[in-house]
Amino acid sequence: MNPRQQAYFRRKLLEWKDAILRESLGTLSQLQLDSLREADLTDRAASETDWSLELRTRDRQRKLISKIEAALRRIDEGEYGYCEVTGEPISLGRLEARPIATMTVEAQERHERNEKVSRDD
Repeated sequence: MNPRQQAYFRRKLLEWKDAILRESLGTLSQLQLDSLREADLTDRAASETDWSLELRTRDRQRKLISKIEAALRRIDEGEYGYCEVTGEPISLGRLEARPIATMTVEAQERHERNEKVSRDD
């Protein structure tokens, strides 16, 4: 991968991370402003369910941030864009769609098939 492509993906990853962090700050401030003081039990239950889903989403995004940071480290180390299983280059189309990808499509498919077989046992 040439330096221009690396710079492009670095910028893309940093922008993605910043967007996630902005969203999480919005959620945090909304949690601090809103209190679950609805008088109606049904309204309260609906609010609690909504916040539970929102917090679960934020937890998934927290894990995504660590994957983004790992991808940024791979760029720094010159390993970004190469499959961690086969060592082959990951296609630019795949990286465009999933900038945190660590495997080629073929390696990922094999991994998922093996995982499925393990779960079926």
